[in-house]
Amino acid sequence: MQLRAEQLHGHLAKSLAPAYAVHGDEPLLALEAADAVRAAARRRGFSERVVFEPGRSFDWSEFTHAAASLSLFAARKLIELRLASGKPGTQGAEAIAACCARPSADLLLLVSVPRLDRGTQNSAWFRALAEAGVIIDVYSVDRPRLPAWIAERLARQRQSAAREVLEFLADRVEGNLLAAHQEVQKLALLAPEGELSIETVNEAVASVARYDPYVAAEALLAHHPARYVRVIEGLRAEGEQPTFVLFVLSSVLFVLHGLARGERADPLFVQHRLFNKPLQRAVQAAARRYPAPLLASALAHAAAIDRAIKGVGRGEPWEEFIALGLKLAHGSKA
Repeated sequence: MQLRAEQLHGHLAKSLAPAYAVHGDEPLLALEAADAVRAAARRRGFSERVVFEPGRSFDWSEFTHAAASLSLFAARKLIELRLASGKPGTQGAEAIAACCARPSADLLLLVSVPRLDRGTQNSAWFRALAEAGVIIDVYSVDRPRLPAWIAERLARQRQSAAREVLEFLADRVEGNLLAAHQEVQKLALLAPEGELSIETVNEAVASVARYDPYVAAEALLAHHPARYVRVIEGLRAEGEQPTFVLFVLSSVLFVLHGLARGERADPLFVQHRLFNKPLQRAVQAAARRYPAPLLASALAHAAAIDRAIKGVGRGEPWEEFIALGLKLAHGSKA
């Protein structure tokens, strides 16, 4: 069985599977999902807990022994496996699969791994986990969904906010979900229950947004020029290297130009090293918005920015990034 993180609490309220695997790319949500499984296990009498964090020289017989034996003083046992690399190796894979093949009402297995690629998800040990229990998919909260995520967290502490306040909050914490969680908790301490005003939120919440060049490109493709400029300014303030920003934006432009000429998307992604999945989807969704002449002009502008970064051309790179984004926004078919 596979569940998204937001479906987990409903599942745990009804049942508890013999095994759970939490995998994803958002540490806060993965931690909360694992905490929810632990809490459900405690409520059902799993009073003994053993944690393994296998390294290169880990003896997997320790895991096998723990899974095969119960303490004289505890009726039920929770075993946690934290696989930092996401790959248990041959011995580990066999041990996990063997454990899943012999489910017990007195044993619960909880495996935490980072986001796994398609090949690892199709491996025998991961399929064994899926067949024996539940796979919990943890996805990051992108910018469009962030206001709703904040609203749901505020509701837990009996607070609410108007849409414009939620958008303001989202701008302050974008790209840093752990900090977003902390800022929402801070509002529970500093503000009363009920609806929060923009003044209250502005006074209480720090600007903890963290950006990367992929966020800038996504904002540009979503036709949000104001957000694009804000992200570019944030990257500049954080000391990001303009070379990396140019690489991401240029990769997007090359792929868009290829799509405009009728080329296939997947080879273009590989050729221009654009492997960020959300950005790939954004490129394909926006492909028809940009005419080929506009893209050719944008690529020439990107080449000029490259010369400016190297000190052999005119212009200030960060200002030129903004000019490039505004040119694309004004020339698109949005």
